[in-house]
Amino acid sequence: MSKELVQIFDTTLRDGEQVPGCKLDAPQKLEIAARLDELGVDVIEAGFPVSSPGDFKAVAQVAALVKNATVCGLTRSVQKDIEVAAQALKAAKRPRIHTGIGTSDSHIKYKFNSTREQIIERAVAAVSYAKTFVEDVEFYAEDAGRTDNEYLARVCEAVIKAGATVLNIPDTTGYCLPAEYGAKIKYLKENVTGIEKAILSCHCHNDLGLATANSIEGVINGARQIECTINGIGERAGNTSLEEVVMVLRQHPHLNLDSRVNSKLLYSTSQMVSHHMGMIVQPNKAIVGANAFAHSSGIHQDGVIKNRETYEIIDPADVGVNASSIILTARSGRAALAYRAKLVGYELTKTQLDIVYEQFLVFADRKKEVLDDDIHEIVKLSPIDR
Repeated sequence: MSKELVQIFDTTLRDGEQVPGCKLDAPQKLEIAARLDELGVDVIEAGFPVSSPGDFKAVAQVAALVKNATVCGLTRSVQKDIEVAAQALKAAKRPRIHTGIGTSDSHIKYKFNSTREQIIERAVAAVSYAKTFVEDVEFYAEDAGRTDNEYLARVCEAVIKAGATVLNIPDTTGYCLPAEYGAKIKYLKENVTGIEKAILSCHCHNDLGLATANSIEGVINGARQIECTINGIGERAGNTSLEEVVMVLRQHPHLNLDSRVNSKLLYSTSQMVSHHMGMIVQPNKAIVGANAFAHSSGIHQDGVIKNRETYEIIDPADVGVNASSIILTARSGRAALAYRAKLVGYELTKTQLDIVYEQFLVFADRKKEVLDDDIHEIVKLSPIDR
């Protein structure tokens, strides 16, 4: 049975770039956009065109550059925003306007000083107006995570009638638990008239560390688009991590879901974004962190050397990493030392290994990590026949 495809909506260039101090210049945006297109994402959200002349220009340049992906521009439910986005997207082969408004009682009362009915009217007006410029219109219900499901369903139904092709259900504050977010998507699938005419989309934030879990729960319950960023960058604690959701779907075939993303480009894309944004990827970051395929515990090292799958559920090559790393520390055992010694030219017998290991422990107690040059020194200082 063929797997259902989940569309990957990358917002690195829009939501991701909202990280304080991480402004990208136009050449960097274009380089990242070209890589995202090569990576195989379905949608690239290139920016918020009305926000500045620079952002307008960048969106227009990305729209002209991208060959395969849909190019998307963000707007508020404001006519001027929509007009400017449509202009910026003119050169796109597949343009999408992403418009919306807050739907939670908190946003309605404090942000808009409005009513539920007035919000629906503004949402419908925005989608209808965007539809006069492009066929593909995505509507976001900001703070949907804290929006009453019954009212959210009414909003969704109204914007579908107005022509929305995608419904973005953001957990804007990262508040939802996975079961709650999944139940929200399921409720919309089952209670919105005309839902078959639109794609439900997950846009989850990571304030409680649940963005990936919530997005996966969303697609399990019927969403077919995930909005995410490379390295999970974004406002506050960040967005859903693209590399994580792609590999979760791929490593769990029983879900019968997958994406078009070429996972072998994930690591190099992560490094590119990290370099351009000046944001170091935390070493223990899933999939693309420096330690994601590194082993320093002797028990783990012995297992991985015998069979990689004992402690690794992903083949490093599948995400563009050359190989697993055996890191020599004071916690490493003889198997790890013999493995690394062989890589630098020493085939040690069991007796030789026992002797060298004693000298290794002396080095390891002095250093955080024993390197290849240290191995040469250790062997040299060990009283063995060579």
